Amino acid sequence: MATAALGISAFYHDSAAALVDAGGVVAAAQQERFSRRRHDPAFPDLAVRYCLEEAGAKLDDLDVVAYYEDPRLKFRRVLSTFVATAPSAWRAFRDVVPGWLAWKARAGTEVRERLRELDLGAPPPVRYYRHHESHAASAFLPSPYASAAVLCVDGVGEWATTTIWHGRGNRVEPVAELRFPHSLGLLYSAFTYFCGFKVDSGEYKLMGLAPYGRPVYAPLIRERLVDVKADGSFRLDTAMFEFLRGRVMTGRAFEELFGGPRREPEGPLTEREFDLAASVQQVTEEIMLGLARTARERTGEATLCLAGGVALNCVANGRIVERELFDDVWVQPAAGDAGGALGAALLAVDPPREHVRAGRDAMRGARLGPAYGDEEIRSYLDAHGLPHRRLTGTELSDEVAGLLADGKVVGWFQGRMEFGPRALGSRSILGDARDPRMQSTMNLKIKFRESFRPFAPVVLAEDVTDYFRLRGSSPYMLVVAQVAEAQRLPVPDDAGADGLDLLRVARSTIPAVTHVDHSARVQTVTADTDPALHRLLTGFKARTGCPVLVNTSFNVRGEPIVATPEDAYRCFMRTDVDALALGNSLLLKSEQPEWREEGDWRRDIPLD
Repeated sequence: MATAALGISAFYHDSAAALVDAGGVVAAAQQERFSRRRHDPAFPDLAVRYCLEEAGAKLDDLDVVAYYEDPRLKFRRVLSTFVATAPSAWRAFRDVVPGWLAWKARAGTEVRERLRELDLGAPPPVRYYRHHESHAASAFLPSPYASAAVLCVDGVGEWATTTIWHGRGNRVEPVAELRFPHSLGLLYSAFTYFCGFKVDSGEYKLMGLAPYGRPVYAPLIRERLVDVKADGSFRLDTAMFEFLRGRVMTGRAFEELFGGPRREPEGPLTEREFDLAASVQQVTEEIMLGLARTARERTGEATLCLAGGVALNCVANGRIVERELFDDVWVQPAAGDAGGALGAALLAVDPPREHVRAGRDAMRGARLGPAYGDEEIRSYLDAHGLPHRRLTGTELSDEVAGLLADGKVVGWFQGRMEFGPRALGSRSILGDARDPRMQSTMNLKIKFRESFRPFAPVVLAEDVTDYFRLRGSSPYMLVVAQVAEAQRLPVPDDAGADGLDLLRVARSTIPAVTHVDHSARVQTVTADTDPALHRLLTGFKARTGCPVLVNTSFNVRGEPIVATPEDAYRCFMRTDVDALALGNSLLLKSEQPEWREEGDWRRDIPLD
């Protein structure tokens, strides 16, 4: 067994690298944070460089490169699909297969060649792990459980789309599998596409849109699109979809079934899109609950680990937690393909799971990316003549708590960058959750994104039950819970709002983070996991009586989360963020020099 491994996911979307040694996880990061290209699928050279630098290692020091899937098996599935759908898939075959013949089927050789180009020593051999095996390892091995049921659900790996595993000790053993083309991830992506959002990017928008609608199409989805069994297994009617035959998700069959063509991207949202989102979300939750019950029955375990792209559906996760199917549920914070790099590296090294004895997970709060020390930050600020004040940690928390209590929006850049799609308090934008204008202000003037999209609350763990109906903790913002009854406000019967007008109806004492169905994607914070953010929340509570803030990712729509002080300052100046806490340096917008850029920067960032 290897003592040090570099895990890599690449060439589809969300490329990433992770480095694991005998002591555990050393570093992990997505390529997009360095390249500034959202969901970057390229070989993660910049992420690899970072991981090696963090470990103080070169490629010669590693035993193996662990690749997150088996490209040979994947190529067989691609060829089998084209053969089964010929001749209707000829155009897609012509576009896709040359790339596989040129290099994708031998991705291991390509990876080694790319690593050699880094000039960081001789790369070790490349070992393939199956896609869902990597997901399962990423879910169980860093979890706080000695044994657990493991459920992985996504679009497709090689052949598997849905798998159940049994995690015990240092191993994940397969229990059950559903295979392509029957895929819950692809079903959800088909509706993402049909509602005018980008596949592999806009699924979270569809989830956020669902509470505005009614699940009126759910019976039709069950009748015509997917046959769902009581155990959560399912079969798609593939004749209703286009992903087998072309490079789009839906076509005429969908249009006839749902009363017209797909919504054009950026076009107006109508009641149909609201209801479609609500309907497929309901079916997704039904399937996930059935799969979770089966995982419990087949393994006999009282704890559950989740990974795969569908595990980022925090509403479905919340339903599993709410139903108390398990005593505890843990979701890998980098549940998508980026996390596969970590899972593959863990499989290669098989490190001792000392964290289980301590009753914690091994993800370090998902803070596995690069950090910038105060001297490094101050050198950057001084070199560019940027006005700032240097404070102690306590002074910074007190100042920022005061700014937030006064209705200001603050960029919060602290410590190591998060691994995964969520900003958890290292690369965050923060605001007052009590402010009914904050949701609109952040969406339209800071994030420059659609008005319907909800924001997440970050709350002191010790106060979470005062504000949310949450069983257990949610450190990675991957569980949705209902706002507590004590915090809800009466909604007048004659409010007369529907669709996006529902946004203007205040529903709780923390309206900025209360979705239209009284739900919230909760993040809990303890002093152990994030002392700086815990100190800030404590200071905000001392000033306001409220231990809850809005926490959204530090970026604008279509841009990856900021990685460096330079990224953070640029985003700060491009938006209506009022103040920026870079380490222990505090910058106020009113004191900064005028920001100038040639051209319109928004045109350079593709919409997500």
